[in-house]
This record gives sequence, C-alpha cells and structure tokens, in this order.
Amino acid sequence: MRTTRALVVSAATAAALGLAAPAASAWDQPSSVTAAPSVIAAGGQLVLTVNGSACTRSGTISSNAFPSTSLSPRGTSSSTATVTVNSNAGAGSYSVTTICEGKTNTFTSVFTVIGGVRGGLGGSSSAGATPTDMAIGGGLVTAALVGGGVFWMRRRSESRI
Repeated sequence: MRTTRALVVSAATAAALGLAAPAASAWDQPSSVTAAPSVIAAGGQLVLTVNGSACTRSGTISSNAFPSTSLSPRGTSSSTATVTVNSNAGAGSYSVTTICEGKTNTFTSVFTVIGGVRGGLGGSSSAGATPTDMAIGGGLVTAALVGGGVFWMRRRSESRI
C-alpha cells in the first residue's frame, strides 16, 4: 500500500513538472547575440546576429553605442542587423537589448569599443613639448654649436703650422 502511494505521488509530481517545464522555458528567445567583429573602433560598422526564432518575424536591437535598429530575418532561427557605432562612443564593453514579440532581453558584454591613439604624436598623451623637453633640446643644440666651433677653430689653427 505504501509503495503504491509513493508511486502515485512520484508519478503525479513528475507529470506536474513535465507540464510546467515547457511553460517555464517557453520564453528563452532570443538565446544569444553575437557581434562581428567583437572588438571595434568608434565609428565602425558592426554586424549583430540574434539567435532564436522569436526575432525572425520582427524585432529591434539597441545599445548605448548605437541607435535602435530593426532586425532582418536570416532563415528560421536567426536575424541580423548592421549598425554603425557612434563616433563618440567611449572605450569599453557594451551590452545590447533586443525587443522581440513585445518582450525585452538584455545581453551583456556583446562587443567592445576600443579607444584610438592620437596620431602624429607617436601615441603620446601630452599636448606638446614640456619645459623640461625644451631645456634638454636647447642644451643639446648649444653643445652641438660649441663643439662645432671648437672643431672649426682647431682645424683652422692646424693649417697655419
């Protein structure tokens, strides 16, 4: 009797979990978002692929680094969007948010914006020559002039002997 009762309770529990599981996992769409390339400079173009059938009918994708963009279906299980990263986007990792079938999902650290180097200064972060740089340069120019003068005067005196 106890064994039968335990089997009935176990079967009822398994049935309840079996029926509840599809309802609990019914909205796992989209399952992921990938970016190509995953590391990009500000102002560059990025192709985002949203995996999941929920976004193949309609949907949008947005981020702090680019404006909201409509998704274009690619088959029955994914969709894509080509976006241009804002030219003033700061360096760092960015998340994206999808809105598909009226539901919102946020995916963290999908792509990274890298900072550019300052061209023409060799990657230097200073805005120009510092007073120390000027003093060193002036000292080198003075040493070159004095050395050249001494060399010229010495050569001139050798020709008289």
